[in-house]
Amino acid sequence: MDEATLITAGTQKVDALMALITQYGAAFAVKVLAAVAFWVIGRWLIGFAVGLVQGSLGRQKVDPTVLRYVGSFITVTLNILLVIGILGYLGVQTTTFAALLAAVGLAIGMAWSGLLANLAAGGFIIVLRPFKVGDFISAGGVTGTVTEIGLFVTAINTPDNVLTLVGNNKIFADNIQNYSHNSFRRVDLQAQLSGAADYRVAIEVLKARIAAVPNVLGMPAVDVEILEFNLLGPVLAVRPYCHNAHYWQVYFDTNKVLKDALGDAGFPAPMPTQTVIMQQP
Repeated sequence: MDEATLITAGTQKVDALMALITQYGAAFAVKVLAAVAFWVIGRWLIGFAVGLVQGSLGRQKVDPTVLRYVGSFITVTLNILLVIGILGYLGVQTTTFAALLAAVGLAIGMAWSGLLANLAAGGFIIVLRPFKVGDFISAGGVTGTVTEIGLFVTAINTPDNVLTLVGNNKIFADNIQNYSHNSFRRVDLQAQLSGAADYRVAIEVLKARIAAVPNVLGMPAVDVEILEFNLLGPVLAVRPYCHNAHYWQVYFDTNKVLKDALGDAGFPAPMPTQTVIMQQP
């Protein structure tokens, strides 16, 4: 075989190789562009679907917290399915990827068991609804107004205006007191009387004066009774009732009434008694 023939054969092989590379390269480029298009269109469709679901639930006056929770869950789930679908289109074995994803999920779950516990507790809070956004609660060692129920934490604004984030699992595993659930609540106060005072008159005076405090409910009526005794005299339990929104106003106004009413009626101030024993030298 002469040199010209060898050169011709080599050129043909190179041309065939380049044609093969061009063919597969073009096919791969088309797949990559299609995958990018699928991603863009898929993300738009996911946003559109989440918007439809949230709009439908919003028209049914579903709690805003539930809307955000459902929207986040649907978005994450559909994005995972979209990625798996695109990888399958590109020729990646999705079964292997799914097994790898499960293994990675297991490892992350073991490392982030606390976060997953908070996620599960957040789902139970949304479903069971022991409280909602805007309720005044005491849970997880924090007392305040709920501003948001998130996937992992619940945001509570305390009475001194401090935003506190509490893990959902801590809230769900502890006792929950919802002060906003019932239409009214009781204000618990005490009044110390002198042992020389007429407790019957004091009870009648306090009942009449406290019943006149703004926003104190007529029913249930104000309770004023002897709670206990100490060395100074009887201790009265003073318990007016009011709506939740007026709790602190009634609390402070009733304290003022306790001071003014007993003072205006001339009741003696409770003073500790002392016994002095004089010994003859």
